[in-house]
Amino acid sequence: MANHLTPTELADEVDMKRQEVIARCVQMGVPILHGRIDKTLFQSSLRQLTKQAERRPA
Repeated sequence: MANHLTPTELADEVDMKRQEVIARCVQMGVPILHGRIDKTLFQSSLRQLTKQAERRPA
C-alpha cells in the first residue's frame, strides 16, 4: 500500500474533499512534495490537531 498519495487519493481515503486536504496540509505544516503527501504524517497531524481543539474551552 502506498504511503505517499496525491491530494485526490488522500482525500478519497480520509473522506475529505481535495481542497480541504490541501488546506489542512498548509494549516498543519505537512509538506506536499512533488504533488504527493505522506499519508501517515497527515493522519497523525490531523489527530493531534483534533485533540488540541477538544482541549480548548468553548
